[in-house]
Amino acid sequence: MSNDELRQKGLAKMNEVYGWEMPDIKGDPYFDLTVDHLFGTIWSDSSLSMREKRIMTLACVTAVGRQDLAEIQVNAAMLNGELEAGELKEIAVFLTQYLGFPLGSGLNGTVDKVVNKRRKAAETGKAEDRKANVNAAVKMSSGRTLDER
Repeated sequence: MSNDELRQKGLAKMNEVYGWEMPDIKGDPYFDLTVDHLFGTIWSDSSLSMREKRIMTLACVTAVGRQDLAEIQVNAAMLNGELEAGELKEIAVFLTQYLGFPLGSGLNGTVDKVVNKRRKAAETGKAEDRKANVNAAVKMSSGRTLDER
C-alpha cells in the first residue's frame, strides 16, 4: 500500500471512528503518525470490533484521568451506536472498582455531560457540530484549531 493510500485509509477510518470530517493536515508529524499508523493500521485492523476498541480506549483514557479524551470517546460511541448511555454508566462503575473513585467518577460525570448535551441538542433539533468536534480534537493535540493553523 502506498503512503497516499495509507493516508486516505487512515483519514476514512478516523472519520468513521469519530463521526468527524477531518481534513488532511499536511506537515504535522504527530498528525501523520495518528492518521497513518493509529487509524490506517491499528483501528483499521479487523481483529477486534470497533466497540471492543472503544471500550479499551475508554478504559485507558479514564485510567490516566483524561476526561477531555473520554468525552470524545463517549460522544463517538453514542453517535456510532456502539454503546448506550446505560452501558457507559456501567463501564464507569466497573472502572471505579479498578481505578478508584476519583477516576471512575470522572468518567461517570463525563457520560452524564455528553448524554445531557446530546439530549438538549436533540430537543432543539440541532445536529452534531462536526467542525467543533474536529477543532476541539486538533486543538487538544496541537494547541491550535484548524482555523488558527
